[in-house]
Amino acid sequence: MTETAAPANGLTLPTLRSVAESALLIIVIYVIMAAVYAWVQPSALSQYSIESLFNNSLPLMLAAAGATFVILQGGFDLSLAGVISLSNVIVAVWPMEGPGGAAVNLAMVLAVGLAVGAVNGFVVAYLRIQSIAATLATMIVCQGIALLILKAPGGYVSDFMAYDLTQSIAGGIPVALVVAALTMAFWSVYRRTNSGRALLAVGQDEHAAALSGIDVERTRFFSFVWAGAFYGLAGYMLAAQTSTGNPNAGDPFLLLTFAAVALGGTSFAGGRGGVTASLFGAATLMLMQKVLFAVGVSSFYTGVIQGAIMILAVLFSVGVNAIVNRRRAS
Repeated sequence: MTETAAPANGLTLPTLRSVAESALLIIVIYVIMAAVYAWVQPSALSQYSIESLFNNSLPLMLAAAGATFVILQGGFDLSLAGVISLSNVIVAVWPMEGPGGAAVNLAMVLAVGLAVGAVNGFVVAYLRIQSIAATLATMIVCQGIALLILKAPGGYVSDFMAYDLTQSIAGGIPVALVVAALTMAFWSVYRRTNSGRALLAVGQDEHAAALSGIDVERTRFFSFVWAGAFYGLAGYMLAAQTSTGNPNAGDPFLLLTFAAVALGGTSFAGGRGGVTASLFGAATLMLMQKVLFAVGVSSFYTGVIQGAIMILAVLFSVGVNAIVNRRRAS
């Protein structure tokens, strides 16, 4: 069933079908790359390789999901690197054993992410400070706190996190894949709510959104709050994957996260795109690294090839949107 959003003051929100179509390109790219990877690397279909692929991809996927919430409303969030680093060291310095302990650690990092997100949201939405400046400041603060907690890579995580959260359940389904699927399901539900429609509306035209009765400040505030929660979860899963902590763990995610969002086709102008496409964009970036390594491409060229493919994907997405808009206008 296709959900049609009601227009408000000339503002037409994307339908559920249009969201699926916007993610179609990156899904096709991912499937093609997965087929190539399986062809050049026979062991790619082993249980261990599949688990490793999803475990390596999940932190970036979660970071991209969080960043998408902010970008959809026309903002920018640099604090992701700081939140991931801080969450990572918190788990590694104060590990708690067993499923209950892992749940407590998860609550700790979610609280950190939500708190940082709330600060970002308040400063940007209500004090009207530019999002780049505000989130740069919170990123620096979080990185400083992370260094105070753990001055060098070290620490450890519980056995439950290191093993149970990085293995498979229910006869071979990686836990990382389950987390990614739950994130997609959450977005699928969220975008149908009034808050989800408001997020897209503010990104398209905040003045039209305000005239239609949408609380623009509240929408912006909660976009940063949701983003912070996903950054905290990304740091948590990164700690489970590496079994250790690093006060600079979030640094490599800063550029890769925005690359993943762009590769997924989400518009940095806001209002177009979605979390599902960003998740596949992040997964594609990580899979691309494995494919290039498998075919013998030097790591020096990896960034160049990733950037070229990302540019082509973005240009294709822009072209498709331009054609669709022209047809609607006619």
